[in-house]
Amino acid sequence: MAGLYSSSSSKPSVSSSSSTSSSSRLILLVTLLPLSLACFAFVLQWRGGLDDPVAHWSTDHHEFPGMVSTQEKRSSRRSVSDSGCVDLLGQSRAPSFPYFRDWNFDYQSDLKPRICITTSTSAGLEQTLPWIFFHKVIGVSTFYLFVEGKAASPNVSRVLETIPGVKVIHRTKELEERQAKSRIWNETWLASFFYKPCNYELFVKQSLNMEMAITMAQDSGMEWIIHLDTDELIHPSGTHEYSLRKLLGNVSANVDIVIFPNYESSVERDDIREPFSEVSMFKKNYDHLPRDVYFGSYKDATRGNPNYFLTYGNGKSAARVQAHLRPNGAHRWHNYRKSPNEVKLEEAAVLHYTYTRFSDLTSRRDRCGCKPTKVDVKRCFMLEFDRAAFIIASTASSEEMLQWYREHVVWADEKLKLKLLRKGILTRIYAPMVIIQELREAGVFSSVVTAAHMSLSNKSSTAASTSSVTRESSQATGRRRVLEFHLDLGGEYQTSAVPPLSPPGLEATHLKPQSDT
Repeated sequence: MAGLYSSSSSKPSVSSSSSTSSSSRLILLVTLLPLSLACFAFVLQWRGGLDDPVAHWSTDHHEFPGMVSTQEKRSSRRSVSDSGCVDLLGQSRAPSFPYFRDWNFDYQSDLKPRICITTSTSAGLEQTLPWIFFHKVIGVSTFYLFVEGKAASPNVSRVLETIPGVKVIHRTKELEERQAKSRIWNETWLASFFYKPCNYELFVKQSLNMEMAITMAQDSGMEWIIHLDTDELIHPSGTHEYSLRKLLGNVSANVDIVIFPNYESSVERDDIREPFSEVSMFKKNYDHLPRDVYFGSYKDATRGNPNYFLTYGNGKSAARVQAHLRPNGAHRWHNYRKSPNEVKLEEAAVLHYTYTRFSDLTSRRDRCGCKPTKVDVKRCFMLEFDRAAFIIASTASSEEMLQWYREHVVWADEKLKLKLLRKGILTRIYAPMVIIQELREAGVFSSVVTAAHMSLSNKSSTAASTSSVTRESSQATGRRRVLEFHLDLGGEYQTSAVPPLSPPGLEATHLKPQSDT
């Protein structure tokens, strides 16, 4: 009986042990199976052997300029690898950057609306190439570059001339004689800027160049024209895609001019070398801030400088290309026959990279021959900070200049930065930095330079003769005198040119009552 009892009592123990073992195996199987499948899917996707079905089901096929489908990318990779073709400097023609179609971005005919940018520049390739290709990425097809100085040198201009969609116009004696006959000289809207040095002279030159660019844009079938400096980037925020083409394509047909408020760079170091790739912090425009936030943080944001922004605060604009269009200074456009219908964008902006390098202090000084006195600088510069910077750069030692630059330009106070970032006065914008860095890593800029030198290596004698003509300096436009005022229109559309203007100061609070909201 004792043995029988012992045998009977051991059965539940064996059964329980067996059940526990089965449960453990089941749990282990359930755990390992999804992990194994996930690892398998990851390996396949990493190797490029698995399509994402969501991409096929999606009805959203809006792409950035230059983007191609996954299947097209694979076909491109196969053809490149099969043929053994490799880009210049060892760069593959199928980089990972999705905007990259080919290093020259030759896609003018398939972009609607057709957008062009005009600029007057003396900058080198280290600045102009990222500037051009960034704007190509967001949808600009044509560029009218009025070059002089470094930008007009043979080594720079011959590279620019090889880029599809880029028209390089040298400041030759012929150009100046042609501009000396412009109707602008016989009109009143720009007259207050005539025959003054430095920034005033540049402002007149930009307006004359914009007038010529309008004609070229009309001849080329452009739909929108924008005037930008080469230290400015369009930031098409607020679109489903990061696309200027999409942004302007959505503008109502009755709108003539679109105004982009400007954001100003806020550098955090004194050793910036490539502003487009190293600067991510910007001060927002008054137009994009609540009034109480702007004026409530004005003193903190100004940091003892003359104004809220170091330089201008009235933005830049895009104009619909149409009959009787004319420039209205470097910041605006106008029309000889009507008052244009303008709209101001609520999210998109122009990013102005101003005084981002310490060397900008001396470079501006070297371009102007004014005396470093408070009286004389008013003849040369329109904005207070430019005047102060010119005096410092002309009178201080290198150590004193650097100390002044750190105090007035560099944002080194971490607590103040955090405070203004939380209030929305300062903001971080990374898109231009990422796009330009990807373009650089894809070999776009180096490929352009190498291809230009290779294609033009047999034309050195011709290039030398052309550059000698380019470097001729003529003062025909500067010496011109207005002999008569013969206006073919009434004064109602002779609106004065819009100069670079500072943002509203604290005195503006006395002009308008504070909002109750």
